[in-house]
Amino acid sequence: MSIKRERISDYEDGEDVPVKFVRSHPEQTDRRSRHCPYLDTINRSVLDFDFEKLCSVSLSHINVYACLICGKYFQGRGLKSHAYTHSVQFTHHVFLNLHTLKFYCLPDNYEIIDSSLEDITYVLKPTFTKQHIANLDKQGRLYRAYDGTTYLPGIVGLNNIKANDYANVVLQALSNVPPLRNYFLEEENYQSIKRPPGDIMFLLVQRFGELMRKLWNPRNFKAHVSPHEMLQAVVLCSKKNFQITKQGDAVDFLSWFLNALHGALGGTRKKASIVTKVFQGSMRIFCKKLPHPDLPAEEKEALLANEEYQEKMSESSFLYLTLDLPTAPLYKDEKEQLIIPQVPLFNILAKFNGLTEKEYKTYKENFLKRFQLTKLPPYLIFYIKRFTKNNFFVEKNPTIVNFPITSVDLREYLAEEVQATEKNATYDLIANVVHDGKPTEGSYRIHVLHHGTGKWYELQDLQVTDILPQMITLSEAYIQIWKRREDDETNQQGA
Repeated sequence: MSIKRERISDYEDGEDVPVKFVRSHPEQTDRRSRHCPYLDTINRSVLDFDFEKLCSVSLSHINVYACLICGKYFQGRGLKSHAYTHSVQFTHHVFLNLHTLKFYCLPDNYEIIDSSLEDITYVLKPTFTKQHIANLDKQGRLYRAYDGTTYLPGIVGLNNIKANDYANVVLQALSNVPPLRNYFLEEENYQSIKRPPGDIMFLLVQRFGELMRKLWNPRNFKAHVSPHEMLQAVVLCSKKNFQITKQGDAVDFLSWFLNALHGALGGTRKKASIVTKVFQGSMRIFCKKLPHPDLPAEEKEALLANEEYQEKMSESSFLYLTLDLPTAPLYKDEKEQLIIPQVPLFNILAKFNGLTEKEYKTYKENFLKRFQLTKLPPYLIFYIKRFTKNNFFVEKNPTIVNFPITSVDLREYLAEEVQATEKNATYDLIANVVHDGKPTEGSYRIHVLHHGTGKWYELQDLQVTDILPQMITLSEAYIQIWKRREDDETNQQGA
């Protein structure tokens, strides 16, 4: 005979449970812990681990268990705990500790060890081997979810809980940037990062990693994912600047999210993170102060000779490039229909050729600026500036940007001395975020390229459909992500 001692900590519910002694035979204990007569009562169709892990009764995050029969969350498993009470009241017996990933049978309170439950723990916490990650972009196999639907990992719908489509499209776009995705698929890449005590911003990193692994999970129970926990972290870390219940701007969210991730990963202006390694480029900004336009010509000429009004050059890094649209004309055609203007992508890219000058006005002063790129990142983000905000309203520019899906060469926008050293400046589109409708009432959708199949897909919340590449260019593109070709890819394209 052996004596098994159970302490309060064994119950993990913080209740005042007395220490007790149970006489049992080692083989009997082992057998009892491994076999449970209630496994066939588990209902996988109701299990959803995407939502916040808190008790449905006490709303506590501590020691939360999922009932595998009804899918609800309860705290603790000791006597008088919410999980114990639920088990007795509804005769639901199988529970999963959402933190330790251990299974228990209640009210008998013994651990269940059974290989048939591995699919449940994998859905709760998917893991990826280096070999699996290396093959993600080399195949386009469809997987079947438990609910019977088929899906491509990575091309998965996201719930629009109320008004969070502006965040969904950004998360979808970033999840299809291979080096960023690969970094977050392996939790050990960032778990060892030293961070200050009480640093809530690291929650953003953890939740983004969890979401990324769920989006690419080949063994999901359903063909969509809820970003609820990710967005809860966004609300908290942004101090409610971005919310689930109020429509936001996708570009504002993208800018904040990338910078917040960079900082939470220990990145600074001088210290790189995976964010800056993937997206950061650099440019020269030539800036010249202008005299006030109301001054007489003689005074303007005199001021222009001063040092203060001479052109100055500065270096600046960027995570995305802002492309300005020309002012949309308001005239009508012969059928009295408003004409939708169009502009080639290379026209608005001319802003960065080092020659094009544009006047920028501030509250007190005016400046003439021109820009020239000095470093191109592996993945280049374009922000096509569609919205103009003033004190009274937001106006949207509906101009369609004509762009090729592949082979955009940006070498001419680089400084001359950089052109010779930059091995490759050709980019292919991999993600295209679209804004439809009015500025304050519109909605977002995204086009993403699946690298394994070479096919394009349109995602709008839970809807996932394939789309022809030529249809992508007809949309009101808002954010684009372009992938720089590797040398071997360029050679293949030219062959």
